[in-house]
Amino acid sequence: MTLSLVISCSSKKETFIDYTNPQIEYSGRIDSSKIKGAELYWSGTSIKLNFEGESISALIEDEKGDNYYNIIIDNGNPFILRPDTIKRYHKLASKLTREKHTVEIFKRTEWDQGKSSFYGFKLEGNAKVLKKSASKKRKIEFYGNSITAGYAVEDLSGKDSPDSTYTNNYLSYAAITARHFDAKYQCICKSGIGITVSWIPLIMPEMYDRLIPEDPNSKWDFSLYTPDIVVINLLQNDSWLVDIPEHDEFKVRFGTKAPDEEHIISAYQQFVSKIREHYPKANIICALGSMEASKKGSVWIDYIKKAVNRLNDTGIFTHFIEHKESDAHPSIEEQEVIAKSLINFIEKNIDW
Repeated sequence: MTLSLVISCSSKKETFIDYTNPQIEYSGRIDSSKIKGAELYWSGTSIKLNFEGESISALIEDEKGDNYYNIIIDNGNPFILRPDTIKRYHKLASKLTREKHTVEIFKRTEWDQGKSSFYGFKLEGNAKVLKKSASKKRKIEFYGNSITAGYAVEDLSGKDSPDSTYTNNYLSYAAITARHFDAKYQCICKSGIGITVSWIPLIMPEMYDRLIPEDPNSKWDFSLYTPDIVVINLLQNDSWLVDIPEHDEFKVRFGTKAPDEEHIISAYQQFVSKIREHYPKANIICALGSMEASKKGSVWIDYIKKAVNRLNDTGIFTHFIEHKESDAHPSIEEQEVIAKSLINFIEKNIDW
């Protein structure tokens, strides 16, 4: 399918569906307080609509023009949409049959590529908005780094290109796991982020409760989404940075001396405790993998085990994913392996 501008002088009947329509299903942390539209930041954020009509377009404006979205029609194979910085309509599907159809707009890229603003859909032909699908019975939420984001997952060269073209959260183990269980999905992630130190001037304990990722005053209302399972896959970046005293973020977080074991365990424990405070009944999986920090015998596995043991909470689990024996970020196939490992763990240990 090609993307094109909807021409206003078309003879076909056009129906505009405002972003506020209650039959539009949003997933993820989405802000609508600043504009008359929905602002999308986070990886894995999605918009769905059930409808009848000959064609459908979306009115979108992107902050930088560097975001990519998967467009999924009737649960078929995704194709890619790259909105530009001009507010305009993008054709998502045309020449549709006269029956029920579903469209999903799924954010592949991370929030550092800028926000996207969604204003609504336009239907052509014998158009009708249909009721949104029944609410999914299960809900899952992820807190993670580049592995969870699906960073460079489509870079077949294995060189971990930073070009946002290659990042695809839809192919991450997190999104795959959510689809396997037909669960509502929410993902709070950022490449390079850690618990005690990151490659960027922000750590997960500072970011996890935000609506707008870069705004410390923008707080997420945790009552809007209560997951049955929370998966935390962090510490990979910490494991690298604690050994790089010359890095600026090392100096900011630790000064001149690397953190000791107690500092790391305590910081991890405190973060998990914060998640528990927000979700008293959720099952929490403290995972690690599948990069270097999850190697057999890794001290980072021991740190997580010790932190979880201290919490003495039967609803908190540990799961360590086998090291993938490669320095690059997980490929498509490796993300599928991680997902399989997590899915098997959930099926064996959690009744939800």
